[in-house]
Order: sequence, then C-alpha cells, then structure tokens
Amino acid sequence: MSMELKALPQTTTAADTLTINEIFYSIQGESTFAGQPCVFVRLTGCDLRCTYCDTEYAFYEGKKRTLAEIIAEIEKYPCRLVEITGGEPLLQKRVHTLMHRLCDAGFTVLIETSGAHDIAPIDARVHRIMDLKCPSSGECDRNRMANLELLGVRDEVKFVIGTDEDYAWAKAQVLAGVPGWADRVNAILFSPVFGKMTPLELATRVMADALPNVRMQLQMHKIIWEPDRRGV
Repeated sequence: MSMELKALPQTTTAADTLTINEIFYSIQGESTFAGQPCVFVRLTGCDLRCTYCDTEYAFYEGKKRTLAEIIAEIEKYPCRLVEITGGEPLLQKRVHTLMHRLCDAGFTVLIETSGAHDIAPIDARVHRIMDLKCPSSGECDRNRMANLELLGVRDEVKFVIGTDEDYAWAKAQVLAGVPGWADRVNAILFSPVFGKMTPLELATRVMADALPNVRMQLQMHKIIWEPDRRGV
C-alpha cells in the first residue's frame, strides 16, 4: 500500500530572527542624511544607560521577527534608505546578516551605534554613524577607542553634548585623538542634548572654534513632531 509523504512543517530558529522594538517610516532627523525619507529598524536591547537616553523603551520591549519578515516590511515603503538603530543594534549578531541582505537588495544602509562595540564586522557598504560618549553621558569609559582606527570615508562620528565639560572633551578628541580619524570620516557631528544645551549655545561654540570636519546638527524629528513621540 502506497503512503503519501507529507512535507514537514518549516520551523524558525533563533538564528533566523532578530528581536525588534519597532519598524517605522519617517524623516531622517540626524547625520548627513538628515531630511531624507528613511525606514528605521529599531532593535531591542542596550547595555549602556546614558543619562540623556530618549529611547529607554527599547531596552526591553520587542518581539522576535524573522529576517524575511523584517525585509518584507521595509519593502512596503517607497524608500531605499534604511537605518538600523536601537537600543544597541550590535548586541544582536544576526544584525550583520540583515545589513548584508539589505545592501545586496540595493538599499542604502545606515547603522547607529554607541561606539562601545567592535564595528569591524559591519559590512563595508554600510554607513556607520558611531557615538563617542561624552562625560555627562555617564558612559564615557565604555568608548571603544580602537574603533577610531577602523573608520573610513563612509562613516560619521557623533558627540552628544550637554555641558561645557562635554564640549571641551569632544574638542580634545577631534584635535588630539587617534591620529587621522577626524580627517578620514565623512563628518563629525556635534549634537546638543535636547533640553540641556540650547542650539544657540552649541552653535556659538562651533562657530568660534571652526573645528575641522565638524558640523552642528539638531534632532530634526523632535522639531517636526512632539519631542517624546514614538515611531518618528
């Protein structure tokens, strides 16, 4: 008697998934890509606790989604610019596969990372936007300074500045940090801590010093929408 063979159900393993806090379509608010439509993929989890963090909800909230599901949702939007953010996206190793697949599919991919983790494994096609944490963040000692030697022409370094001490520290890193990195990167971004240092205060300092390759930026999305609104 013949028996009909049935296909076994496909299962999803942990290796096929990322824990995602949210995926949304908005205007890019920071970096040299500011003002462009962008799809944001926010991963869950962070091992830093910066004093000014505005995405604490991403520390723990999220659900597992397959890479195929994530890419399918990204492709719903009329946009080829994608930012991978968090939390700290490099805590989830499968993020490298996601970025690789997005690059292969023709997307322009950005990653926003704290600078506390090794950026070497990131796909060379990805634009790395890396923080250097200033003293008032409370996480200055977590900076992985070896990352500076890995930076190239696609990359951007961001200093989030909330105090006079922060500005002096950031200035010192630009002028006397790891040799050459400040000249290699696409841009050095000085950003005021929202509600701590006014844009005028930071602009005055940036204009007075005219540091090489330094530009001031504001969080554009917090000007367009309410500052604490999620999903923008």
